Amino acid sequence: MTPPRRARTTLRTCAAAGVAIALAGLAAACAELGPLADATSPIFDAVLGPAGAGAASDERTVADGLREALRVGSERSVARVSQPGGFASNPLLRIALPDEWTRAANALRGVGLGKPVDDLEAGMNRAAETASAEATAVLWDAVRGITIQDAFAILRGSDDAATTYFRGRTETTLRARFEPVVTSAMQKVGVYQAVRDFTAPIERLPLVSVPSLDLEAHVTQRTLDGLYRTLALEEAKIRRDPAARTTELLRRVFGS
Repeated sequence: MTPPRRARTTLRTCAAAGVAIALAGLAAACAELGPLADATSPIFDAVLGPAGAGAASDERTVADGLREALRVGSERSVARVSQPGGFASNPLLRIALPDEWTRAANALRGVGLGKPVDDLEAGMNRAAETASAEATAVLWDAVRGITIQDAFAILRGSDDAATTYFRGRTETTLRARFEPVVTSAMQKVGVYQAVRDFTAPIERLPLVSVPSLDLEAHVTQRTLDGLYRTLALEEAKIRRDPAARTTELLRRVFGS
């Protein structure tokens, strides 16, 4: 049975928005998703255009578009942050020492012992870069359960519905699966030796100590935050820049 005209229009609109929703759910950049629900929105018109609005017309295309956008965005993001300096050289992503260790770090710098502090921070960022190289499969598995119905519910929700949905459904799982990867990377790049080099001179300073904390959890969370932020930038490129739509399916959904 041929669906009514209004149903076909709604499906085309939601299908085109579906790919954007998938990646926007990966980071805080999804605040713009609300206007996508309205085909008269300037954002919708500018990003999708007439060709994009009518390109994806069935649920199979929606599902394929979601997977394609996630594959492209994840691969680009992981390639960016896993390269040398991907975290360390990016002020938006660089991982600093935990706040609890700031007083001890300042005390070391104050007596001319800043190198152990710098080495520890450098090691944490190298660990994040090393671990990120293995993130693609973890991210893909985490979003595999997103359904067309979920996408439509996100579309009808508030401006931050996609972020709330994705992080609420996946962040705990991602953290649990990713932390062993980060721990292994920390061992590989010498973070634990850097911690010993950091704490040893502090023990000789009066009235200064290094509080106990879960450094693996700290680096894991900052690594995930960096991945989410980078994925947000890739999502924005796919939505706004035709040159970023590097596959036929993305061009069909977003326009060429």
